[in-house]
Amino acid sequence: MKKLLFLGILFLSQSLFAQIPYGSNNGKYLSIRGAKVYYEEYGKGTPLLLLHGGFGSISNFNQVIGPLSKNYRVIAIDSPGQGRSEQIDSISYQIYANYYASFIDQMKLDSVYVLGWSDGGNSAYILAYDRPDKVKKVVVSGSNSDTDGYPDGAIDAMKKWTPETISEEFKEYWLKDFLKLSPNKNNWQKSYMQLKHMWITKEVISDDHLSKIKSKFLIVYGDRDVTKLEHGLHIYRKIPGSQLTILPNTSHFVFVEKPTLISNMIVDFLGK
Repeated sequence: MKKLLFLGILFLSQSLFAQIPYGSNNGKYLSIRGAKVYYEEYGKGTPLLLLHGGFGSISNFNQVIGPLSKNYRVIAIDSPGQGRSEQIDSISYQIYANYYASFIDQMKLDSVYVLGWSDGGNSAYILAYDRPDKVKKVVVSGSNSDTDGYPDGAIDAMKKWTPETISEEFKEYWLKDFLKLSPNKNNWQKSYMQLKHMWITKEVISDDHLSKIKSKFLIVYGDRDVTKLEHGLHIYRKIPGSQLTILPNTSHFVFVEKPTLISNMIVDFLGK
């Protein structure tokens, strides 16, 4: 009976979390370098910044925000040019890291934890290197430090991308949601090309900078991640004192496929 009651409560809590429209739930805007950046907050405690992936938004984390907000002050940000945030003139992983650093300062956060997925993880490496005064612990999933981590042939394929030849996959995964949320829906081609150019730029962060990071890192990949696991092992060996975890039977989309497992790992890592 107790087990059934526990399962019922667990199911109810997960259902309630799932029903919250994360990414469009009474958020606020912060003006950073002339652009309105959208964010949402949940829970109390140490601030935990959530940095989503490319062609994404806060909703990338919709299955883990609820569990994480029971332990932390979750602050989920739509990156400039994505989600509900305004476009900016140009983007790169460094530019995104600069915006996140400005966000931390404007919010007057003494110190933060960071959770970054894919592109968000890439910028989290830079943010941790640039701001050791603020960034204490970081969890990244499916991230890379340069394009060596991509599957063979990926760069050549992406170089051919244009708004006119956008695939049905990207229309379904990205464009439909972009057109629902974005204040820049009439200029979606700009965000598409900006992200493409960021993706094909060779270096995200140098090995030298990785080796000088002071923040504590948990590096996560699915065992079927799009990022090469050998590349993840390289990053793990470069960041002093970092931890590496490979999730079984999991792709790049760990927050959808294993939300309970990844949430528990994050809480365990940040709590130590």
